[in-house]
Formats: sequence, structure tokens, C-alpha cells
Amino acid sequence: MKSGLKKIGILLLGSAMFLGACGEGEKANSSVENKTFKIGVTQIVEHPSLNAAYDGFKKALEDAGIVAEYDVQIAQGDPSASTTIASNLVSSNVDLIFANSTGSAQAAVSATTEIPIVFTSVTDAVGAELVDSMEKPGGNVTGTIDSHPDAISDTMKFLKEELGAKKVGMVFNAGEQNSRAQVDAVKEMLKEMDMTVVEASVATSADVKQATESLIGKVDSLYIITDNTVVSALESVISVANENKLPMMVGEFDSVKRGGLAAYGFEYYDIGYEAGVKAVKILKGESKPADLPVDIPQKLKFIMNKETAAVIGLDIKDEWKAEFSE
Repeated sequence: MKSGLKKIGILLLGSAMFLGACGEGEKANSSVENKTFKIGVTQIVEHPSLNAAYDGFKKALEDAGIVAEYDVQIAQGDPSASTTIASNLVSSNVDLIFANSTGSAQAAVSATTEIPIVFTSVTDAVGAELVDSMEKPGGNVTGTIDSHPDAISDTMKFLKEELGAKKVGMVFNAGEQNSRAQVDAVKEMLKEMDMTVVEASVATSADVKQATESLIGKVDSLYIITDNTVVSALESVISVANENKLPMMVGEFDSVKRGGLAAYGFEYYDIGYEAGVKAVKILKGESKPADLPVDIPQKLKFIMNKETAAVIGLDIKDEWKAEFSE
């Protein structure tokens, strides 16, 4: 597997029970130094953004002095595999599940009401029925989301005011609740901007290039959201966009680095790290998931890809105050 992700066999050391979930704060804190925690990781697919979120999560635990063994399992884009993975992790009696995507989190929530679950790379945690509310998650679940209202609104304003776009093409997997929520948010926003969305739905990554090609002649720009199916095949979209000189905004920075034109957004490493901070509090017995609010991204900025701008013939203006991808 890429980016150092691999399935690691779980090593069970000692017979100490997971104390964080039972709320015995002092006892948990006194034993955490002598414990190796078992962390189950379920991720829908491998691509740079999700991998970065996982790296951030691990770093937060490391920085807090948490010793952990990770059982990492990737569903390779298959929702049924996410269900199997969640069941396997519960059967392995892990101390905490890190769910990296909406589908992964939904499967984990369905599999256990006892083991703490911390998620990230989720767009609409309430709509996906992962938590009762952002402020009071309830149950055994909390995490961080990968959506910020300002990121979507600023993207649409840039397309209209700076690039003169009126018809925005969106390629997405309608089966991903994450994606449907984002598309609906964009459509609602554009009602008052004299702009429209032209949709192209896919079921698998193999459908992405053809779906993108179906938009040519119908749109004057593209917006690729944080859809795991599409992002895993992003190069297919980039090739079509560049060939047709279409500006392609994307939903996160790794997609800019891969060839997207620009994004208002955040680093997935950061939301993974923030999720890890919550996991630390749970593992140390300092907090329960139900009492840890779900957080939105904290560090928004505007990043552009100079090479892509040159390919589509776009001059970058100083007033955009953009940072540039490496």
C-alpha cells in the first residue's frame, strides 16, 4: 500500500481493560503510561488527503505520549468491505476506532455502541446520522469534519467574480452522503448568484473520466469536491479539464498539488491531528466522546497551482493573495 499505510497485526499487552470509556479519569491517567493501546483504523480508500489525515491522527497521539498499535484496514472503495472491517475491529476488541471517511464512520457506528469512535474526513456528521449534534455528539462518537461553509462560498465567489463562470460542472458519487450534502449546498448557494450546477454522477473511479467528458460543452468551469471516488481518480478529471482549458476548483489542497487549479481549504493533516487530540482525551479518560464537540477545520487559506494556471491560460492576479502549491 502507499504512503506507509499497511495492516498491522494487533499486539495485546497485558489484561488491563480500556479505562477511558468507563470514565475513571484518575485511574486511566495513572495507567496510560504503562499501556499499549489498540487502535483500529478503517478508511474507505487510499488517496493523499485521507492518508494525510491518518498521519495527523497518529502524530497527535505520539505528541501526547500515547503508545499504540494500529490495525489499519482499507475498504478499497467498497462500502460492504467497510462493514466487514468495522465488525473485524469490534471483534478484535480495539480500544478505539479511527474512522477516516463518512462511509467508514457509518459502518463503525453500526458495529458498536461501546467502543469509542473518532472520525474525520466527514462532511455532514449530523446528516450522516453519526452524531446527535455538532455541539453534543452523544453516544460513543465524535470527530472532525472536512467542510467549512466559507470554503464553499469563497470558491463560488471566485468562480463568478474572478473567472466569470456561470455553469459549474460537478462530478461526484451520488451514493456518498458526503458528496450529496456538498452538491446540495453548492446548488442552494448558487440560486442567488445567477449560476447553475451541471451534475455528472459516477458509481466507481472507472467512471470518472467518461463522466467528466460528458460535461464538455455544457459547463465553463469544474468544481471537484471532497468525493472519495472522484478524488481517487483525480488525474482523469485533470486531463479532461486541461485539454479543454477549463478552470477546475477543488475541495482540498492535495488535489491542488496533483493538478487542480485552486482551493479554498485546509490541510487534511490538520483535521486528522485535531481528531487525534480528541482520541487522546478519550484514551486518557479525561473525556467521553459524547461530551467532545465535533470540530470544523480551523486553518483556511487559498492555494493555487501555477503550472495548471499556465496550462489553461489563466493569469494569476496579485489581489487574489494566493499561496502556491509545491
